[in-house]
Amino acid sequence: MLGGMRLGEARDLLGEVFGHADFRFGQREAVEAACTGRDALILLPTGSGKSLCYQLPALLAQRRSLGTCVVISPLIALMRDQVAALEARGLRAAALNSHQEAASQRETLAALRAGELALLYVSPERAAQSGFRRVLQSCRVTLLAVDEAHCVSQWGHDFRPDYLRIHELRDLFDAPCLALTATATPQVMEEIAKLLALRDPQVVTGEFNRPNLSFAVRQPGQQGQRLAALEEELVAAKLGRRGKGGRGIVYCSTRKTAEAVSKSLRARGFAITHYHAGRTQLARERAQKAFESGRTPLLAATNAFGMGIDLPDIRLIVHFQAPGSLEAYYQEAGRAGRDGAPARCVLFFGAGDLNTQRRLASASAGSAKLRAHRERSLEGVARYAQAIRCRQQMLCAHFSGGKEHPTCGGCDVCVDAEGVEASQACETERSADIQRLSDAARDLIVDAVERLRKPVGRGNLARALRGSRAKSLSRGGLMTLPEYGKLADYDEASVVAAVDALLAEGRLERRGRKYPTVWIPGKAIRTKTTPAAEAGEAPRTRSRARSRGGALARALDNYRRRTARHLKWKTYMVFQKRVILAIDREEPASHDALARIPGLGPAKIERFGDDILQLVREHGGRS
Repeated sequence: MLGGMRLGEARDLLGEVFGHADFRFGQREAVEAACTGRDALILLPTGSGKSLCYQLPALLAQRRSLGTCVVISPLIALMRDQVAALEARGLRAAALNSHQEAASQRETLAALRAGELALLYVSPERAAQSGFRRVLQSCRVTLLAVDEAHCVSQWGHDFRPDYLRIHELRDLFDAPCLALTATATPQVMEEIAKLLALRDPQVVTGEFNRPNLSFAVRQPGQQGQRLAALEEELVAAKLGRRGKGGRGIVYCSTRKTAEAVSKSLRARGFAITHYHAGRTQLARERAQKAFESGRTPLLAATNAFGMGIDLPDIRLIVHFQAPGSLEAYYQEAGRAGRDGAPARCVLFFGAGDLNTQRRLASASAGSAKLRAHRERSLEGVARYAQAIRCRQQMLCAHFSGGKEHPTCGGCDVCVDAEGVEASQACETERSADIQRLSDAARDLIVDAVERLRKPVGRGNLARALRGSRAKSLSRGGLMTLPEYGKLADYDEASVVAAVDALLAEGRLERRGRKYPTVWIPGKAIRTKTTPAAEAGEAPRTRSRARSRGGALARALDNYRRRTARHLKWKTYMVFQKRVILAIDREEPASHDALARIPGLGPAKIERFGDDILQLVREHGGRS
């Protein structure tokens, strides 16, 4: 039983093992619920760190020899990645799945019985087996985590019948249950709580606004026009020709379309492969590895690809055909821009897409009530595609049950001149809820922008001034501003409205069209700066910063790629790109200095530390 563990212990472990200074939005409440032995229902958007909500309590329990956390996960590939990432940090985790040999399964079960595992990942089908349940009855289970919990609901977009039996596990051991999902409407949230038999759960809901994502809808017509529009998007994003511009996914509703898109783009010189459930397991694995390694930076795929995919540099996601629901769309589009850098999400829409979804749905059995629900979901997709209203605002409202959200300023509707007027009209309708900021508060906004070294989105500016800890604010010096958190007494919509008023008055000006930002009129923009300079330190010379950053960063990136190939890991499991940037900036000279680099941790320093320090000595500017 987890009850009695302190949140401070979890925060210490967060820094020690995972290298994070503090929790992201929503994580603290989820971890606190588990540490006090309480069930929790957790709705956090894609890329917000849901896995840490159960991994931290599980590791705390393991250190106290309290038992194992059992994680229900729907995909073998997802289990494999999670286990590999934990083992890379020196932690004991394992998975049971049908792809393992019998000897490997026996070894895992022996470790479970001996209490040696912090986490055990199993599929819902495995969890339903009577033999496995008998094993659990003889073990100490300290926490049950149900990942992708929306799969329990027939109203969800990934219904899995075996999820309906998970609640039976609650009778086998006395442990809290965490149910986690990235996409669930209020109706589905109620279904999750009921069908998993959650007991007075702590409900944790994240912020669905993704300020670095630019949403857009295009209606290009038939296949040929769509292919031409797709090529335009790829060229604009500088993707698909074996460059270093990141990756892109083209989602298609049918296997035939995915193959046709892949074939057409290859003929046009793009490096692309395709993925769908109709291919052999070997072909799917090869396609996924080619995409993840960057050998083919583009992938045409059905919804069979994506759950659990955690790649940081997906710059473009195009839905070549509209999906069956906004939940499916948001989950798939949300895989873009996980590194916090700008990314674009484009939906191609036409009436024929809805008919395709109806045809696909007719192949599966369903009650009249379920068919009516699917039709309402399609109507929701159509409303989203045809509305002249901020795209991100509509998506956020869909998952929050209609709660109003500020406009994003970056989607096609907000950027388009007519769309701006429509969005402003929408804001005017609820102007009575907007607080007018004092003159001092308005001056504070201008002072904050004056201190920045490059333009900033108005949403990010407002969040920083209110004290948000969103990951996207770590870039550009927003969290180091003296004004950070000074407008916490105002809601975000009021601060954004004040920024709009300052733009109208000419005290601020708008820069850019695709990703509009705010800036001081007439002020020059420094096109290149170092993170130290953004924090207020004396800037280095541009040539020195370029030579130091280039050589060491490239050496570190090459090292992690070689190491990942040798260990058969994904590159981010060695260390992430942000670790490379931090090492490049700080040039640590000892293991103690490495310990201060966010994102490393003791296990990785012990394993890779000497190699990293050697690279710093060979390629750093201070050597």
